[in-house]
Amino acid sequence: MCRRILDVLCGSEINMKPMLRGFPQQVLSFARGVEGERVALQPKHLIKEIVRIMRDTLPKSVEITFAVPDELWVISADATQIDQVLMNLCVNARDAMANGGTITITAENTTVDENYARMHIDAKAGRFVAISVADTGSGMTPEILSRIFEPFFTTKEMSKGTGLGLSTALTIVKSHGGFVNVYSEVGKGTQFTVYLPAMDHPGAASGPVQNVGLPVGHGELVLVVDDEEAIREITRGTLETFGYQVLAASDGTEAVAVYAQRRKEIAVVLTDMLMPFMDGATTIRALRKIDPGVRIIAASGLTAAPRTDAPALEGVKIFLTKPYTAEKLLKALAEILKSS
Repeated sequence: MCRRILDVLCGSEINMKPMLRGFPQQVLSFARGVEGERVALQPKHLIKEIVRIMRDTLPKSVEITFAVPDELWVISADATQIDQVLMNLCVNARDAMANGGTITITAENTTVDENYARMHIDAKAGRFVAISVADTGSGMTPEILSRIFEPFFTTKEMSKGTGLGLSTALTIVKSHGGFVNVYSEVGKGTQFTVYLPAMDHPGAASGPVQNVGLPVGHGELVLVVDDEEAIREITRGTLETFGYQVLAASDGTEAVAVYAQRRKEIAVVLTDMLMPFMDGATTIRALRKIDPGVRIIAASGLTAAPRTDAPALEGVKIFLTKPYTAEKLLKALAEILKSS
């Protein structure tokens, strides 16, 4: 099997029949929700092994970088299944970069709160290890993105994929009690983040995540710009609960019109970077023409922040990764208000 995996990664032509003999049974096992052998695992060891394999097998035109903290929480998982998930994401990332690029694998401990969970239909509050695989490839359109987890859906030629990879990966992650978040921008890349529940340990918080000791506002007015109504309303609710006033705009054109009218009242603009009609970069540029001193927090689904040397992003010092927790949002606001 190792030889076959290496051949697939290197893109060589191989006889697929021996691999396919056991394949349907494997798929059926995942469809039935077979748990496999769950043991306590330290994810950093799995990630470092994946990185080693990728570096040994991928073309030189594809760079592999990774950042994994030493103190990742322990998870309960089937190592073979999680390996399969991460390998699949890396191979998909490679396929999205026909002319080469960078695959970045990161991991972090994260506490998902109700704010985040409401932004993601499959998420639930709790302690998770989040493992991200990001590429600098072609990205996906919203239409393709909405279908990537469908069984048998694929954008690849028949000889290069079965269309079962992401569907199976999602089944594996869900069977572990986790969920997957995907973000993609055409021409900029794609990022998959796998959330796996952390094992309880003595002293770990239990029950719902509590928002204790978070910074609060004092009536400051925040303009929230996002084309997704659910995110606007969830963000509004969080900010109003913690002492802020909120104006909302559904796209960049509306945001610029609102800011032009109420610039003296608005303390901070929180804007998404990927929107129709007028994207985040264009919105920021327009806002800065109205007021060079406007305070802006940019939100993006890609972990890697946009280049701060880009003219449109000059002066934007804080980036939030979507979906964001109430803690990250409130701390970002406190930081930008304090710095001014």
